[in-house]
Amino acid sequence: MSIMEENYMEERKIVVAVDESEESMYALSWCLGNLLSQNHKPTTTLILLYIKPPLDVTGYLFAGDVIATMEKHNSDLTNSVMSRAEAIYKNFKTTVKVEKKVGSGDAKDAICLAVEKLGADILVMGCHDYGFFKRALLGSVSDYCAKHVKCPLVVVKRPKTAQTRDDM
Repeated sequence: MSIMEENYMEERKIVVAVDESEESMYALSWCLGNLLSQNHKPTTTLILLYIKPPLDVTGYLFAGDVIATMEKHNSDLTNSVMSRAEAIYKNFKTTVKVEKKVGSGDAKDAICLAVEKLGADILVMGCHDYGFFKRALLGSVSDYCAKHVKCPLVVVKRPKTAQTRDDM
């Protein structure tokens, strides 16, 4: 087997961080159209990664039914995000293997940890395009990941025309 054939057969893992935002769904579409076009390797795996916020009830006294309601909300949100992502990749009729992974915690840290554990070759994520003050208060997940992941990172920004059209 030649070196080119060996490289062609190596498994490639592309992780796309998805959440409830339009930006992350746009990043998934971009990834499918640009990184997973007809020229993709047959051994490519697309991993949809959703990090749900932690259910932090420490220090609070909640009845069991309140905690159960909060857990159900997290579960419903997870299912909703993954269903939206599934609809997008099924639209592309791609033949890549798709895996869904769900983590929990602070998105910045959890994404970096998951990417490392999964052995990702590339991470794709959307950009919320926060302004200076909002970014200063909330922090930027993509900025943090750019500094901490060990694989290439593609941050996909929705064109202004797509944002305007979708926001109407």
